[in-house]
Amino acid sequence: MKTIGYAAQSATVPLAPFTFERRELRANDVAMEVLYCGICHTDLHQSRNDWGWSIYPVVPGHEIVGRVIAVGAEVKKYEVGDHVAVGCMVDSCQECDQCRKGEEQLCRHGNTQTYNAHDRIDGSITYGGYSKHLVVREEFALRVPDGLDLSRAAPLLCAGITTYSPLRTWNVGPGSRVGVLGLGGLGHMAVKLAVGLGAHVTVIGRTDAKAADAKQLGADAFLVSSDAEAMAQAASSLDLIIDTVPVKHDLNPYVPLLDVDGTLVIVGQIGPLAEPSTVPLLMGRRRIAGSPIGGIAETQEMLDFCARKNILPDCEMIRMDEINHAFERMEKSDVRYRFVIDMASLAA
Repeated sequence: MKTIGYAAQSATVPLAPFTFERRELRANDVAMEVLYCGICHTDLHQSRNDWGWSIYPVVPGHEIVGRVIAVGAEVKKYEVGDHVAVGCMVDSCQECDQCRKGEEQLCRHGNTQTYNAHDRIDGSITYGGYSKHLVVREEFALRVPDGLDLSRAAPLLCAGITTYSPLRTWNVGPGSRVGVLGLGGLGHMAVKLAVGLGAHVTVIGRTDAKAADAKQLGADAFLVSSDAEAMAQAASSLDLIIDTVPVKHDLNPYVPLLDVDGTLVIVGQIGPLAEPSTVPLLMGRRRIAGSPIGGIAETQEMLDFCARKNILPDCEMIRMDEINHAFERMEKSDVRYRFVIDMASLAA
């Protein structure tokens, strides 16, 4: 299938139109017209090879909502016209212990990323949702629940599940005390989802600049991390901290906020962190953990939960040809809180 998208041809050039071929449908494939695609910080990192493993050309995009336009001969879950979504992965071995228990993101053989990866069967480079069409294995296409706003749902496929998964793993519910470190694309979803699960939510920021935003999103409290007195008073007040900061930073000010057996979960930074002190870990039996996205079943659970609770990201819609300017703004945190590309702006 011939299609068009936007690609980075190297780490130093802007994204530009790119025509390429999607694979012919295998028996278990779903073909979709991409309607909306969210913009993630990962897209920027991969386009610029910040992590050192980009495969060019890179067609980013792993927050994808679309409409089924064709199905393979053995597809049973979907029909032409269904609204479906695709997140950060498009395949896994389906046979290891992790895949069998619905944790495809932790596949022992490595899941196949939606872009900047190699197809498990033919070895071709995977291209993401900054494109007019997508072909995906049936098992990795998610059903968009009725009533969920298609134009705002796309960021749920990364920002949503990245923050929902640790909330579920650490059994957040009524009575839980959750801190959210950083109020950006991931952080604002963490707030909305934790509130939806019934938790008492505290947003933690270096200044009070986003205090009003946090309250509007449903947070119960705002803690300024540069205020030593406020931080001391907040010691041992949280059961879980979702750390969404996407750059190297110091965890030492935040670990003492955890109560006994509390956990700080890193979901933002991929790479080095400042050296942590073990003192608050040992003295409070506290933990530092990491969490990627969730599995397919958990992602569907999250979409259904958001539909029931009417939880959606705060989005700014852009045209495909505005992507490079959006990247520049995202670097400056100049978006409240997630860009979404209206793919109708991309000519076929």
